[in-house]
Amino acid sequence: MEFWSLLIAFLCLYVLLLSLSRKNNKNLPPGPPTLPVLGNFLWLLRSSNNFSSLEPVLRQLRARYGPIVTLHLGSEPSIFITTHEAAHKALVQSGSIFASRPPALETTRIMLSNETTVTTAPYGPLWLQLRQNFMSAFHPSRLHSYSDGRKWALGILRSKLLEEAGPSHGAIVVVVDHFQHAVFCLLVYLCFGEKYEESVIRRVTAVQRAIITKFVRFNLLNFMPKLGKIIFHKQWKELLETRRELENVLLPLVNARRERKRRKSMDGGGGESILSYVDTLIDFQLPDSGRKYSDEELVSLCSEFFHGGTDTSITTLQWAMANIVKHQHIQEKLLEEINAAVKPGEEITEEDLKRMPYLKSVILETLRRHPPGHFILPHGVTDDTKLEGYDVPRNSIINFTVADMGWDANVWEDPMEFRPERFLKNGDGDDQEVVFDLKGIKEIKMMPFGAGRRACPAITMALLHQEYFVANLVRDFAWTAENGGDIDLSEKQDFTMVMKIPLRVHVSPRTR
Repeated sequence: MEFWSLLIAFLCLYVLLLSLSRKNNKNLPPGPPTLPVLGNFLWLLRSSNNFSSLEPVLRQLRARYGPIVTLHLGSEPSIFITTHEAAHKALVQSGSIFASRPPALETTRIMLSNETTVTTAPYGPLWLQLRQNFMSAFHPSRLHSYSDGRKWALGILRSKLLEEAGPSHGAIVVVVDHFQHAVFCLLVYLCFGEKYEESVIRRVTAVQRAIITKFVRFNLLNFMPKLGKIIFHKQWKELLETRRELENVLLPLVNARRERKRRKSMDGGGGESILSYVDTLIDFQLPDSGRKYSDEELVSLCSEFFHGGTDTSITTLQWAMANIVKHQHIQEKLLEEINAAVKPGEEITEEDLKRMPYLKSVILETLRRHPPGHFILPHGVTDDTKLEGYDVPRNSIINFTVADMGWDANVWEDPMEFRPERFLKNGDGDDQEVVFDLKGIKEIKMMPFGAGRRACPAITMALLHQEYFVANLVRDFAWTAENGGDIDLSEKQDFTMVMKIPLRVHVSPRTR
């Protein structure tokens, strides 16, 4: 006991001295009182009773301290930016300074190969080349080449909905699992260029979902990881087993694509094949060494691709359809617009979607009112800087309150109402147009995809997928609430902010 008491006392003293040495009388953004070593830990526990409920606490802090507040949750200050104006100054006007990432936690290093992926790489040559590679593969001009994959995933979704609805179409359908399967089908196609059978899709889904469901438990391992490997050895073993299972599932798909690419090269490039995401990574050379990615790193990049594109897409699609069911006049208006743009029986193409401004406004309103993430991934600071008169030290962790920005009554009229028309430039009529800068170049009004240099590189593709699925689902089926009731739009925190009660509906094929 004496040894452990001395060890704990030593660690506390070390953290205290480290914390004091880093402050250097900096004028940090204001925040609640801190305690040595513990920082705001006890204050936050007393104020929120739940560390996952930061938003109400941050609203109180904003009212007291202003738009930028500091919480001490670790060895570096966590700075929270809560207004559009401050976010624009940081992410756009000072883009390069706020464009990095905080050092990855130990579990993230294991699951994503030591910060060699798009989301984890620090601001620099590797991140820039990875981002350029991704945006080249999924450039708007190339998205039409993946139309066969979208059509395939949509066909699977239609079949699943009809199967659960039953022969008389009277059964209640819980749609979220079907949305999940369809989105994974599409993302597997984009990543590996193949239409795999259902069993393969299910295995990919299972291993990716396992990482997410175990996220909170694994997060405990990030606290003093060297000591934690002794104390929490079972959890560390489970983490490593999860990583091995990820490699067991994804690496054969990577190798199959590598072999196909090799055979195609030997045959002189003959045969039809789309350019998949992994195709662009197989020969990718790291700028610091010129080496290619290892198999383990390729698995990490593929896993990152699924994490970035599946849960956010599934969540947004369910929120969109929930509001379309809840507000039947929106469904009717959408159907009218779709039928005016596409003849009965014709396939809805990317060009058709461009003629559906109300559809686009529904998706934008969904992202504003129900952003899948209430915070974007934390940003890191590349150098000491100032923001709104306050010091922001290098390596600070910068967070942005995405949901509250989209609900700001100073920017949005009746912000908690679901009103797609707010995005239509010319109101009602045939000359409607949606003009909105989601990247926040001139100003930030909402930022579900982030903003500035670290904004999501897949914005165009993500919007296309949402519009494509919603347009087809509304054109093909009539959607009504379970037993004619209302739709509960309560939310809960999962990996994304999801519906507390998953959407349950009647779906009936429309007669054409």
